[in-house]
Amino acid sequence: MARRLYNDPRWRTQRLAFLQRHPLCVLCLEVDRLTPATVVDHKVPHRGDPGLFWSQSNWQALCKPCHDGVKQQAEKSGGLRGSDRSGQPVDPEHHWNR
Repeated sequence: MARRLYNDPRWRTQRLAFLQRHPLCVLCLEVDRLTPATVVDHKVPHRGDPGLFWSQSNWQALCKPCHDGVKQQAEKSGGLRGSDRSGQPVDPEHHWNR
């Protein structure tokens, strides 16, 4: 089911339009890096659910390294690792950010 969604011509069109509106990786921006976004990531994994898949409020622009590394690790562990330049944790759920 999920593969069908990614092969839909509508996805290719909307993905490109989203990246044009959001050209920078949101995770890199959190640590003051300007990196072009190349992936439209689903914040909440859709697991084939068309509602989550097509919901643009569930999309974020990421670079490939962040998508394949930081984001996958966060999904497995339940939180983002690392800090910004000031030393503040980038995970909004970290107790220092509450």
